[in-house]
Amino acid sequence: MAVDIPGFDQYIATQSFQVPVLGFLVNIILAILLSAITSYVYIRFGTSLSNRRSFARNFIIIALTTMFIITVVKSSLALSLGLVGALSIVRFRTAIKDPEELAFLLVTIAIGLGLGADQRIISFIAVMAILGVIIVRSQYMDKKRDDQMMQMLITGKGSDLPSLEQITSMVNVYGKSVHLKRFDVSDNELEILYLVHFVSFDQLKILADELRRMSGKLTVTYLDSETG
Repeated sequence: MAVDIPGFDQYIATQSFQVPVLGFLVNIILAILLSAITSYVYIRFGTSLSNRRSFARNFIIIALTTMFIITVVKSSLALSLGLVGALSIVRFRTAIKDPEELAFLLVTIAIGLGLGADQRIISFIAVMAILGVIIVRSQYMDKKRDDQMMQMLITGKGSDLPSLEQITSMVNVYGKSVHLKRFDVSDNELEILYLVHFVSFDQLKILADELRRMSGKLTVTYLDSETG
């Protein structure tokens, strides 16, 4: 007796199941909750220079859309194969310049992926752990933010400019440690670059004021040491 073996096309067409509506609604609620918490953490504890509030508005939409795609795709093998072709025609032109923005986008997408796969408990624990690390790191960085290395560029034009020794002596008063990086001098022009460890941001302004009192021809510019 011949055995009727279904072909691959028929196998794909028949491999599907109905998504439970109640479970899908629970996943929607959890996705909204977790993405809303992620948005709050990003706005409150993020360090990105862009408009964090405007960027965070997209988190709920991204999480729900990702969850919807995964939920539908997992219900049918045919849809999962078709998704590859469908997404190949979608091109994203927006550049993500800040690594922190990319990190929060990955967290938001992970929320959708986890809940779309019905991994509610694991998704909740993982997201809370990630956001907890972000909050703790932010609190720690707030305590250390004032204590950092800065590049200090001092320039001056004109006659009777202070000497290198006079300027360095003044910088040493307010800097915890001072390293001379560059020194250029001519008859009427001076340029000095220091790497200075400041304990407090208040010292930056005080030192700049003191140097300008020393000579009104001096200009002081501070740069983040990481940019150099």
